[in-house]
Amino acid sequence: MDLLKKLYEPHTLLARSRLDSDSSMRRLVDPSIRPAVLERFLIEWMSRAAYMTEPVDGWIRRTGQRCIELGMEKLGQSLITHAKSETGHHLMTIDDARSLVGHWNTRYASKLNLEELLAQTPTESMKEYRQLHDETIEGPYPVGQIAIEREIGFLAVHYVPRVMQQVKNVLGKEVADKLTFLAEHTAVDVGHTLLNEKMLEEAISRSPEQARIYAETGARAMNTYIRFMGDCLHIAEDLLAPLRAVA
Repeated sequence: MDLLKKLYEPHTLLARSRLDSDSSMRRLVDPSIRPAVLERFLIEWMSRAAYMTEPVDGWIRRTGQRCIELGMEKLGQSLITHAKSETGHHLMTIDDARSLVGHWNTRYASKLNLEELLAQTPTESMKEYRQLHDETIEGPYPVGQIAIEREIGFLAVHYVPRVMQQVKNVLGKEVADKLTFLAEHTAVDVGHTLLNEKMLEEAISRSPEQARIYAETGARAMNTYIRFMGDCLHIAEDLLAPLRAVA
């Protein structure tokens, strides 16, 4: 992975560092966060994440097809095969949102409705995230889609475990156990990251001059997803200021 480390990763470091420096990301793992805010954030995140996750298998498959069109047959076939493992993952976020809403409604006077949450208008960050994928796949450098998956995988492996631990500490194991989507992706994205790195290394060895383009695309995805998580936190904070637990 020498080419990846030398030509790609230096251009991702600033975006990755925002997992530690961004004010919203820091508040999410601050021990002093109000339990209701954290729980409401999780509901917002999982209910909105379906919009972010539902197209993933199609994105990966289309990237594979574009790579084949550009003469990268082996890489393209690997992506098409990989796409099958991502089918239906958005259903996990919906199931988790349902479980979280059920738990919330037993504890708070302000009742939530899952269907209303799922039907919410996407935030700008959500729309930009989808648009970035589509523009990258249809553009001249579709391998950038692999970089997007790699950087979001970095977030899953390096930041989500901190959120999971925070949930256990603040809300308890009962709520943490409802986060099946996050738990699975924290585990499987280690393997997905290795696969994405292998594919990126292959693409960079073919066209080293494009490594920075791939990295900058991945960094845009990271920044956009961090904005999305911040949006979810801000919504939770704004909505919950007046709420009090039933018991």
